[in-house]
Amino acid sequence: QLQLVESGGGLVQPGGSLRLSCAASGFTLDSYAIGWFRQAPGKEREGVACISSSDGSTYYADSVKGRFTISRDRAKNTVYLQMNSMKPEDTAVYYCATNPAATVRAMCLWVPPMEHWGKGTLVTVSS
Repeated sequence: QLQLVESGGGLVQPGGSLRLSCAASGFTLDSYAIGWFRQAPGKEREGVACISSSDGSTYYADSVKGRFTISRDRAKNTVYLQMNSMKPEDTAVYYCATNPAATVRAMCLWVPPMEHWGKGTLVTVSS
């Protein structure tokens, strides 16, 4: 069964950190660009951070630049999102997704049709 499974969400205080994981099963992530997306209540899904399949180039939304870092571990077939200096406005359900052809900028900015989506993990930033 082909699937993406996110983990690592939870409750964190403002200024705190979390690391999200996106593990693939049934297929390899090597040939895909991978993105992290989030959706807050009442808002549209938005791209947060994306990483290419080839040269490791990345793209970040302005709202998370300098605070979040996306990385991939090919041996573990997993992509991570390290989130630091978190803010209440980071509260959302976070999803990972794959796309075989999009550039990281296009993937994060316009959220084109994806080949795989995970079911999401909830991140709440609150004191």
